[in-house]
Amino acid sequence: MSISSTNTSPYCPLELNGKKGLVLGVANHRSIAWTVAEQLIKYGADIGISVLDERAAKKSQILLDSQSNGFLLQCDLRNQAQVSRLISQATDQFGQLDFIIHSVAFAHIDDLKNPISECSQSGYLDAMEVSAYSLLSMVNACRSLLSPGASIVTLSYLGGEVAIPSYGIMGPVKAALEAEARYLAAELGSQNIRVNVVSAGPLKTLAASAIPGFRQHLKEANQSTPLQRGVTHHEVAHTICFLCSPMSSGITGETIHVDAGRHAVRQF
Repeated sequence: MSISSTNTSPYCPLELNGKKGLVLGVANHRSIAWTVAEQLIKYGADIGISVLDERAAKKSQILLDSQSNGFLLQCDLRNQAQVSRLISQATDQFGQLDFIIHSVAFAHIDDLKNPISECSQSGYLDAMEVSAYSLLSMVNACRSLLSPGASIVTLSYLGGEVAIPSYGIMGPVKAALEAEARYLAAELGSQNIRVNVVSAGPLKTLAASAIPGFRQHLKEANQSTPLQRGVTHHEVAHTICFLCSPMSSGITGETIHVDAGRHAVRQF
């Protein structure tokens, strides 16, 4: 059976020219959010970057050197005044948002080291507030700015689906985050706003360095994937850029694993 050329779509390389959005949680050049911001700019997007502190702000300023319409602000997502300032800046500079990248996570070191049953109530609530609730609060704060067809992407890890002892309290936190994304996808779908999760394989980042035994876990995880290797920051970032582009217009409520296939196999 032949297919008429009028029914086929021409190849379209990924591009984000004219797209504007926020990348939340840039820390330094080893953070996933850094590479995401770098690649979004490469593909033509204008971005606003949020960082937690002055040290991260100084390091991240270099990302804006290659674009004329971006901005960078310190923003603790628990601080409503700082969130309001971020939204105000995005409104003044962009007018609307075509994407939001949520790459924010935190847990107290003791709650990562100790058995999960020993997690304190305050530690549990802190981890949930920063790592999971912040997605809901940012989407709500940005709701009027989101354009039709906007894309929201948050970052997770396999520990949100299966128990990985070294991941500690962050496992339940990421499980909550992934559930939130599905519910947001259902809520915002009528406005043609998509919400997805990228579950990245283990990577050397500032946050990962706080996980007990991470180096050994990274080595073992990378040896047990179908591709017999780990993944790179760029592989994760490229998937996120794809989810921000019209090329992924039919994808929402999904958790996409970029982990060299590790989620799909188990060793016995």
